[in-house]
Amino acid sequence: MKLQLLNQDKVLDEEEDDGFVSLSYTSQYAQGNYYRLTLDHYPAFVWIQLEACIAPSLIYITKKNWDYTIPFNLQREWPYPDGAFLGKNHYSWARLATAEELKNRVNLAINTYDQHDENGAFPHASANAETRNETVFFAKNAIDGICANKKHGSYPFQSWGVDRREDAEFTLDFGRLVEIDQINFVLRADYPHDVNWSSIEVRFSDGSSERLALIRTRKCQEFPIAKRQVKWLKLTKLKRIDNTDAFPALSQLEVYGRNVDKKL
Repeated sequence: MKLQLLNQDKVLDEEEDDGFVSLSYTSQYAQGNYYRLTLDHYPAFVWIQLEACIAPSLIYITKKNWDYTIPFNLQREWPYPDGAFLGKNHYSWARLATAEELKNRVNLAINTYDQHDENGAFPHASANAETRNETVFFAKNAIDGICANKKHGSYPFQSWGVDRREDAEFTLDFGRLVEIDQINFVLRADYPHDVNWSSIEVRFSDGSSERLALIRTRKCQEFPIAKRQVKWLKLTKLKRIDNTDAFPALSQLEVYGRNVDKKL
């Protein structure tokens, strides 16, 4: 595989090797810079870390070339740690996952490098409602592994914000068949600014569904479910606990289970 840092079609840095590649880039990023991971064989499970202060993530890539655009802080609030993607010294890497790593029961929802638009890397989160189209309220924030929920806005309090939309829906696409047995919710709890949902319907790609009752708490709410093999799930029919003007939001969604086909 090959890891490149590019500016439009110009290669700024690159490395190619069999199972592990890394780049050490010693200049500031510019708008339009992006990483490209090129795979000889795909789909593939790949560990990546493209920014030192953002945790590595195991992602499932379904295409030959996967691109990650360097984000820039151009809005009022910022969903990444202070200093992320700044400075002149950067280290990034990618490696193929081992067969042993793919056997474990894990949180299949997490992707610290998910992007707003689907581009062949999974899991991927999307939604029909994201408050004011601001990055701190994008759906992808609910699968970034950050559970801080006592406030709202900039890191570490980014969340999936729905701007009080009654028809809000959230889709988590795994990109392949997985077997799941538990769903966890961390609701945003910036009271009294926030209000929680009292129940959520979870629909699955196999045609089944579950109605889950939620409570007002800052703690993670865990829901063991019947094992099922699915490619995606959708959160829908999000029912508010009351009719106030407060804002419901999701800080983190976790979905536990295993990969079905470990040879992918």
